[in-house]
Amino acid sequence: MTGLVVWFTGLPASGKSTLARRVRELVRDGIVLDSDEVRAALGDDRYAPGDRDAFYRALAELAGLLARQGQLVLVAATAPRRAHREHARRLAPRYLEAYVAAPLAVCEHRDVKGLYARARAGDAPTLPGAGAPYEPPLHPDVIADGGHDEGAATALARLIACHRLLAAA
Repeated sequence: MTGLVVWFTGLPASGKSTLARRVRELVRDGIVLDSDEVRAALGDDRYAPGDRDAFYRALAELAGLLARQGQLVLVAATAPRRAHREHARRLAPRYLEAYVAAPLAVCEHRDVKGLYARARAGDAPTLPGAGAPYEPPLHPDVIADGGHDEGAATALARLIACHRLLAAA
């Protein structure tokens, strides 16, 4: 069976992890690679542009490795540059992109970590969407209105089922 990477991108606090976990519940399968959890596991708290690029390259490599072993990999990671996500697409046997399109004001309101307040205070100058650019996808497979968009979760579950059927054929 051919694996699949589904990359959930959007601003910090947009709902990427929430949506990825909901999709996993619907398909009853998959590995969620949440960028915050992966960073914590690796002890990687560096966010300079070069460090961020290296982290997303490594995350894409890990997701691709797992997918090439037949796994469904749900990656919840901002990956603010399109180049980050295109690298992941090239490494995956199959790839879907979900854009969690929550407005900046909503993300700031939902931000339990205080990242946007820190960015405004000058303590997090590389935060995508606040101190650093975020490049939204040009042609995502699904656009979600935040992490609780049940229609987007259902659409992704259906796309995953279609990919599995194609891989089995």
